[in-house]
Amino acid sequence: MINITLPDGSIKQFENPVAGIEIANAISPRLASEVLSVSVDGEVWDLNRTITSDASIKLFKWDDKEGQHAFWHTSAHLMAEAIETLYPGTKFGIGPAIENGFYYDIELPEGQVLSEKDLEPIEKKMIELARLKNEVKREEISKEGALKLFEKKGDPYKVELISELEDGTISLYHQGNFTDLCRGPHLPDTSYIKAVKLLSLAGAYWRGNEKNKMLTRVYGITFPKAKLLEEYLVLLEEAKRRDHRKIGKEMELFTFSQDVGMGLPLWLPKGTMLREQLESFLKKVQKKFGYQQIMTPHIGDVRLYKTSGHYEKYGKDSFQVIHTPQEGEEYMLKPMNCPHHCEIYKSKPRSYKDLPIRYAEFGTVYRYEQSGELHGLTRVRGFTQDDAHIFCTPDQLKEEFKKVIDIIFIIFKALDFKDYTAQISLRDPNNTEKYIGTDENWEKAQQAIIEAVAEKGLRTVTETGEAAFYGPKLDFMIKDAVGRSWQLGTIQVDYNLPDRFELEYTGADNQKHRPVMIHRAPFGSMERFVAVLIEHTAGKFPLWLTPEQVVVLPISEKFNDYALKVSNFLNISDIRTVVDDRNEKIGRKIRDNELKRIPYLLIVGEKESESETVSVRKQGEGDKGSMTLNEFAGFIKAEVQEQLNELNIDY
Repeated sequence: MINITLPDGSIKQFENPVAGIEIANAISPRLASEVLSVSVDGEVWDLNRTITSDASIKLFKWDDKEGQHAFWHTSAHLMAEAIETLYPGTKFGIGPAIENGFYYDIELPEGQVLSEKDLEPIEKKMIELARLKNEVKREEISKEGALKLFEKKGDPYKVELISELEDGTISLYHQGNFTDLCRGPHLPDTSYIKAVKLLSLAGAYWRGNEKNKMLTRVYGITFPKAKLLEEYLVLLEEAKRRDHRKIGKEMELFTFSQDVGMGLPLWLPKGTMLREQLESFLKKVQKKFGYQQIMTPHIGDVRLYKTSGHYEKYGKDSFQVIHTPQEGEEYMLKPMNCPHHCEIYKSKPRSYKDLPIRYAEFGTVYRYEQSGELHGLTRVRGFTQDDAHIFCTPDQLKEEFKKVIDIIFIIFKALDFKDYTAQISLRDPNNTEKYIGTDENWEKAQQAIIEAVAEKGLRTVTETGEAAFYGPKLDFMIKDAVGRSWQLGTIQVDYNLPDRFELEYTGADNQKHRPVMIHRAPFGSMERFVAVLIEHTAGKFPLWLTPEQVVVLPISEKFNDYALKVSNFLNISDIRTVVDDRNEKIGRKIRDNELKRIPYLLIVGEKESESETVSVRKQGEGDKGSMTLNEFAGFIKAEVQEQLNELNIDY
């Protein structure tokens, strides 16, 4: 017999061996019909895989991300089986589950190309194969055996992957006539998959390397019920409507230029105003929390990043080293701001009485993302972080960490992000070579985060292996208005960079000590944050933030001068106002400016000009009546201040 510990701490005995599905069935047949995967001592397994020793388990359903991962992983194999059936001789790259669905990178036989019209027949074949209820079987195999199998099959991508694996760690999965190299986990059989939608096609270089062959990436999603697919497709259409690239163009916020370079956004006047409002807001918040603004250059000597470890970790993802006319002198576009901030800390002696020191900078950094991974503002090559670094004593660490959480709460409240989870990202204890620093420092840093989060009462999940290379972190995962998850806001504890840069302060004992460093970026990057904010709000920003708060619409050219007078009055009153004096009918002007998401539209004609009033129309609500200029200015300021009062921020 073996002892199985359940999540509630209870222990049940089973005959050895026992599979996860058998445990679920012993608890409840209904539970067994709903579970999709099982974790065994923290590692997610197939339900059919047998447990042969005492273990702690947790069963996952569709609502658990681990359950969805197994579901979509099996779906990727099912799609590959369907493609292989319809296109014999196809070669397969990788086919992982992703956050929403799955993809597979494939190379069709020579002369054949997939197009959008080919996706529906593949969907039908997937459903046909799913209904066969083929068992998904795991087989552990030697490296030699795996190489022979895929060499015989003529699949060079799998052969390349296998050649890099260690013998004794290789497994295959079989279903029907399809076999794939895979670690798992998977569903017990294919019948769980009831609804299929293949979403799109894209090109993808093998292993993300532009020097390699371009493969075809097929994206898809599946569900255990047709109704869930219908609901997802509605959300997908809404997400397309909210696409920040589309709205950004309509609102004239940003653009890109091939001549400037891929992944390097150009902020237009309205987008710049939006960014400035966000920066001003955060600066006001930070001032209340004792931060000092600093500025650092966009480049640094390569030695700086070798000291910090960023050269080793990000070197291959950075732009090429800049060689100056001085022999042996090398610079880099900075991949991170923290080494520069360490040098500012080192610029003079520090005492324990000076700490904590909180440096903040909207600092632009550069990473050479692969061209196929660039996507609007969410994945760029140059981005500005709302970066700050806190240098404190170990005794101050937890309190400072909690204060950063408070700042993030203010931002989420201001921008109406209500649904979020805090992810504690820890070091992988089985793969410590990925990280720098001592075990002792890692343990102290991780414990500080765990205690601070508990004291703040946050809803959390823990992810082992997701820490930064220099320290553990707390990442905030928010859900937007259409239910998509985004990582916004991060706080990281770092004992290692102070060691590497030999940072010191003189303690009360008159001895030298190392400070602890907290890295934090509540927005993350301005580019990505703006993209998420656009899609969350569909471009309808809070009045205090929106780049153009008011537009004045003269009903004919005769009233352009009065419209300009209104605009000047409001702008002098710090209300961001523009005039639409195009020679268009007023109905067209209203429609066009509502598309630009300007909150207030002021219609002016003969009556308004004579009485020095404006006819007020609010976005999405229609007419609000007539007001004098002073009345309207007071009305707008009151609405803005009301939005900010809860945040204790002055307009």
